[in-house]
Amino acid sequence: MIKTKTFSILGGDPRQAHLANALAAREDGFHIYAMMLYEGIKLNKKIVRVDDVKMILPQSDVVVLPLPLLSNGGEEINAPGSQRKVTLEECLNYIHPEAVVLAGKVPPFAREQAAKRGVEIIDYLEREEFTVLNAVPTAEGAVEIALRELPITLFGATCLITGYGRIAKVLAGLLRSFGAKVIVVARKWSDLAWVNVAGCQPVHLSEMAEHLPAADLVINTVPSMLFEEDKLTLLKRSCLIIDLASKPGGVDFEAAKTLGLKAEWALSLPGKVAPITAGVITLDTIFNILHERGAIP
Repeated sequence: MIKTKTFSILGGDPRQAHLANALAAREDGFHIYAMMLYEGIKLNKKIVRVDDVKMILPQSDVVVLPLPLLSNGGEEINAPGSQRKVTLEECLNYIHPEAVVLAGKVPPFAREQAAKRGVEIIDYLEREEFTVLNAVPTAEGAVEIALRELPITLFGATCLITGYGRIAKVLAGLLRSFGAKVIVVARKWSDLAWVNVAGCQPVHLSEMAEHLPAADLVINTVPSMLFEEDKLTLLKRSCLIIDLASKPGGVDFEAAKTLGLKAEWALSLPGKVAPITAGVITLDTIFNILHERGAIP
């Protein structure tokens, strides 16, 4: 086995630091450098902290950038837990064209910028194994919010989920295990058939409004505005709304506040509720990619 691969891990939230620790725990003899990782998380002694990209990127075989890649859609590498700021352009100036570069949620302009330098950025967020496994901490995080914020037990509660993608599938199973009545709203008839098979109540999107008054908990997973004021007024004031959808989201939060509804936009839950697991999921996905490309045995 090759013992001299050099990894550089830059930026990110706590899951990126835990990814570095998980890599260091492997008995593969890799050289591991870290920069702008989340401060406050103790790193394995095998990891070498650096403060300048030009010290590590030219010699790196694998460069692991964060999820999301950039901060607030700008030019800086996302590093919310670090005082050091570095732009994508600075990194591209020093990344070797033959290095395997990985990141999550890579915007098109960043891919184009990298391609002009002869660098390909592989988006691990597009990998099915990553999104499936990442649905678990997301769903568990949503349940944790519900347990904390609801004035009633999940047992016996009426929970309405919009969408039936990976996260919703895991979430529906978790809520049923708590003894909740689970209603799943979806647009596709094929999804509704699977909802029925899973033991939940299927409701077509066109009929959602008539089921809203009974809901104790609403969890949206659809990145489309489904809950505007006309739908929110149908909910009882004790109903809790959790929006798991990425931007632009699916809930009018201003309208919810005006109506006295408790609503939470819960983004990036894996990094908040289970950063160690999320880091391991990311690392496993990265190793799948490296194996497929022949970058490691």
